[in-house]
Amino acid sequence: MLLSKYTLRREKRMDEFLKIKKALRSFAQERDWDQFHTPKNLTMALSTEVGELIEHFQWLEAEEIPELLADDKKKEQIADEIADVLSYLVRLSDKLGIDVNDAFWRKLDKNKEKYPVDKARGSAKKYTDL
Repeated sequence: MLLSKYTLRREKRMDEFLKIKKALRSFAQERDWDQFHTPKNLTMALSTEVGELIEHFQWLEAEEIPELLADDKKKEQIADEIADVLSYLVRLSDKLGIDVNDAFWRKLDKNKEKYPVDKARGSAKKYTDL
């Protein structure tokens, strides 16, 4: 049976995600931090990191964003915050036994049903208001 390009890309993404999860698990175990990685603590840390990401954009107008991203140092700081958010999210999902890949694809399918293209295209309305 031949695999489609889509299936191969998805499998590659899953492999990469699994590597990230294993690396984070190992990182925590090597430092004996697993004891601190409770769902409550991880969600609080995730929230903190999201706040730090928000700080980069707070009070900026949309037209100011390209200038912000043109600064390599600031762009790297933003990338670091995004990596922190991803790290805590992956760690949380690992501790909860939730497969992020599966959860993502299931949620995307749900959103496709809630926001059909013919009703949602170009609209910022919530699905209940479409």
